Amino acid sequence: MELLVAKLAAHLSSQKQMLITAESCTGGLIGASCTQMAGSSAWFFGGLISYDNLAKERMLKVTAQSLQNFGAVSKEVVAQMCLGALNYGADVSVAVSGVAGPGGGSDEKPVGTVYIGWLTKEMVNQGKSALVQRFQFAGDRNAVRELTLLNAIQGLLSLENDAK
Repeated sequence: MELLVAKLAAHLSSQKQMLITAESCTGGLIGASCTQMAGSSAWFFGGLISYDNLAKERMLKVTAQSLQNFGAVSKEVVAQMCLGALNYGADVSVAVSGVAGPGGGSDEKPVGTVYIGWLTKEMVNQGKSALVQRFQFAGDRNAVRELTLLNAIQGLLSLENDAK
């Protein structure tokens, strides 16, 4: 993980871009991984932990209608989380929401279901919305959270590589 974060740090620093995180099921794990690295203040803007739906509404401007219609663990809500996070002034955002377990799953969204989204200011300026992917991770709560972290960082690297 340290190598992936170092690659992300190098890229964001070279582009003079700042990253913000909007986390639900990971509870700050992505932000913590980013700030373990010395010098992260050069590229890490900050993070928001919006575990509760009301926090998603107030902090990230996720609509109550989206939460009601699609649920907190959905493509639509994660896309809004990405945009809400970017509105704090960063250049790149990553947002995650999922069912880490051991309970809370359903037939439609079993334990291990996670949505991860990525968005840049450039994408917004081009009229694009967040890139959001659904993942189905196996394992216990910690495994789901760690796999979410890994895929969130890998997605940021892919997003940045695609922008080149």
